[in-house]
This record gives sequence, structure tokens and C-alpha cells, in this order.
Amino acid sequence: MDLTQRSSGKQSTLIIFDGSCDFCTAIVTIIQRCDWRGIFSFTPFQQPDLPESYGLTVPQCEQTVWIAMPDGHKFAGAHAVSSILDGLIILPIFTTLYRLPPLAKLADALYAWIARNRSHFPGVTPYCQRPGARCGDA
Repeated sequence: MDLTQRSSGKQSTLIIFDGSCDFCTAIVTIIQRCDWRGIFSFTPFQQPDLPESYGLTVPQCEQTVWIAMPDGHKFAGAHAVSSILDGLIILPIFTTLYRLPPLAKLADALYAWIARNRSHFPGVTPYCQRPGARCGDA
């Protein structure tokens, strides 16, 4: 299945990821496989005009993953990851833990380290390098 397709016809939470990153594409593939309820859709920020259509900038999207909830709320980084994990297991465990200041600080620091070093982690062929990928010049 194309990463940018929705798994179901329901309104979904959009995961905006770096389609030129092999690690990011691998993580999105794992999330897609675990999304048994079909609540997520995925798109690389490199799609033309995508960041602007969600009130984001390309530099913001280059630094961190973003999610856009069906209700219009957006979350980035560790907060986005917490929301994704909660969506996969149905319970708000991770976002509840993220709301605790010491754990949020730790999660943010861990996410920032992973984001800075993502080129050193294993991955798959980046989405934007795949045949037929809908990526612009971002």
C-alpha cells in the first residue's frame, strides 16, 4: 500500500513525516502495519504546498514529525509520537505520561537526540526516492 493512502474511509490523523529520510520512512511503515483501526494517514512534508496548508513551514517539518488531528490540533516531536502510540493501543497512556513535566522533558530530549541522529539509524528506501512518489522540491 502506498504510504500516503488512508487505511480506511474514516477521518484520520495525518502524520507529516520527512519523506527523504530512510529511518522516518521505516517508522511510518511500522506505524502503518500496526494501525489495525486505520486511524492514521501519512504524507511526506515534501508534497507541494503541504506544510503551508497545515500552517507549518518547511524548516519546522525538516526538524520534527508533525501530526494533524481531525479536530485541527497539531502536535510535533515527542508529543506527536505519544499521540501516535496512544492511537495504536487505544488508551491515552503515553500522552498522560507526556503531560508530566519531568517525563515530557525527558521525552523531548530523547526525541531531539533521535531526530539529530536519524541518518545513523537503519531504515528503508526513503518515500521520496520511490517510483511514483508525490514529492516536490522541498
